[in-house]
Amino acid sequence: MCGIVAYVGEREALPVIIKGLKRLEYRGYDSAGVALINGELQVFKKKGKVTDLETQLNEQELKSNIGMGHTRWATHGEPNDTNAHPHYSLDKKLAIIHNGIIENYASLKQELISKGHEFISETDSEVLVHFIEDIKANNNCTLVEAVRLALTKIIGAYAIVIMSQDDTNTLIAARKGSPLVIGLGKEEFFLASDATPIIEYTNEVVYLNDHEIAVIENNGLKIKNTEDTPMTPYIQTLDMELEAIEKGGYEHFMLKEIFEQPRSVLDCMRGRLSATDARLTLGGIREYAGALENAERLIIVACGTSWHAGLVAEYFFEEFCRLPVEVEYASEFRYRNPVIKEGDVVIAISQSGETADTLAAIELARSRGAIILGVCNVVGSSIARASHEGSYTHAGPEIGVASTKAFTAQLTVLFMIALRMAQRKGTITESKFREMLVEMENIPNKIEKALKLNDQIEYISDLFKDKSNFLYLGRGYNFPVALEGALKLKEISYIHAEGYPAAEMKHGPIALIDEEMPVVFIATRDSSYEKVVSNIQEVKARKGKVIAIVTEGDKLINQMAEFVIEIPATNEALMPLLSVIPLQLLSYHIAVMRDCNVDQPRNLAKSVTVE
Repeated sequence: MCGIVAYVGEREALPVIIKGLKRLEYRGYDSAGVALINGELQVFKKKGKVTDLETQLNEQELKSNIGMGHTRWATHGEPNDTNAHPHYSLDKKLAIIHNGIIENYASLKQELISKGHEFISETDSEVLVHFIEDIKANNNCTLVEAVRLALTKIIGAYAIVIMSQDDTNTLIAARKGSPLVIGLGKEEFFLASDATPIIEYTNEVVYLNDHEIAVIENNGLKIKNTEDTPMTPYIQTLDMELEAIEKGGYEHFMLKEIFEQPRSVLDCMRGRLSATDARLTLGGIREYAGALENAERLIIVACGTSWHAGLVAEYFFEEFCRLPVEVEYASEFRYRNPVIKEGDVVIAISQSGETADTLAAIELARSRGAIILGVCNVVGSSIARASHEGSYTHAGPEIGVASTKAFTAQLTVLFMIALRMAQRKGTITESKFREMLVEMENIPNKIEKALKLNDQIEYISDLFKDKSNFLYLGRGYNFPVALEGALKLKEISYIHAEGYPAAEMKHGPIALIDEEMPVVFIATRDSSYEKVVSNIQEVKARKGKVIAIVTEGDKLINQMAEFVIEIPATNEALMPLLSVIPLQLLSYHIAVMRDCNVDQPRNLAKSVTVE
């Protein structure tokens, strides 16, 4: 989980790399480094932020038309200057940057030590560049061939870029299980973990596939696989604008992305849903629509916030489609020897489309005959390509590490899939179908209204910012929202928080409640309303402080809770799209008031591309 950026062409490489690293810092920010050829191959690296590295580089006279940079999220070895990337080979004529984990690095390292290699860092990445160096020397082959041979012996995941002092206009890159994109300019090339550093310069890109090696030299690009078979690059056009990855006047990306949700939800529906025409079309699911309709069960795999979206989707598919659903942590799914039958449908949810655990889960399911439908935000991502079919969320780039608009976009797409499937199966009446389309079309305006509660939520945040623990409770469709609200608070404010079904409070968590415990209830008007009111009374009897998210106009809970946040009414199934908004804002404001780094919370990275 790191940021990779590289450049070769006629420009000065360093400014391109530094700007790119800043845009990729959400992917990893324990340390940063660059490699340039300035007479000789030079590496500069520093623990901390990219700005710390930039300060160090400002003291140097560095002119180069080729270079690469890296922001690290530590896996092997603690964050420090030594473990930062790039890493040299033994003779310091090669340098590597690497995203991923080399699982067999320990045995390789021992073998190399026996041959006289000495290692400076604790990383698996340094082992890889030494291994490539060793193969090149012992086989008397080209560097490209040494890379290819090395990768046939490697176990694990990687996205790598390699530079050589002896090839001053050449970049070699390869991937397996970690994303890597190549930008094509006029007599120049860019490499990056994702497209954000590239769009300023070009909209033509090539996404490397697993087991592919890219060689950029002499103003040309060649791709082959690790079996030495030449591959034809598939050039795609990026549908992304520079403004989408800028803060646009907001203090943080997270706040910007929270406030983008009326538009991002609308963009999810655009061209797909029309209440006026009673039309719901999902162009990404055509060939396998019948398989989805006839499935005997549905398995949803995801991680983190996407897993919470999957939990909400379980309610969608069971209520509207009358279909048994299992929602699985992707990180556990593949290790449980799951029962998968041919024809089972697996929906994989991932904002980035690069989540390693989710990729591994769908590879297992696909190998056993399951049909994979991907729900991703990033066009051309690994999960999108590994799926049979699926739907993009079209939420636009999400830079903040804590997902916000990704969650509501995923819910929107999953709701549309469920509703369309229910219509095809005949498990929903035409009048109910039309009613849900109307309600869905109204959601962006209702999110806009919920966002106007920002000042009230900021006031409440100030009163609770110093608490050590929070409890989030909800029932039915709002139970997964309670989990998501607790996760957001943990992620960015570092306050311990737990989400529970409200009825489960009596089975343990009630022991925690006292006058110091804030309890956030999602208590909107739905089929569980009276039960949730009873749960609020149980908390009040134990002096807990209640913050309640309620439906506009609620009088009863207003008399019980210390703080009430009123959101617009909607159908019970669609309420998570609204009830999550105050919870996102609450976590944001508390984190800001605690001087936390909202967009780059400690120990976290945006795309979890390692298992």
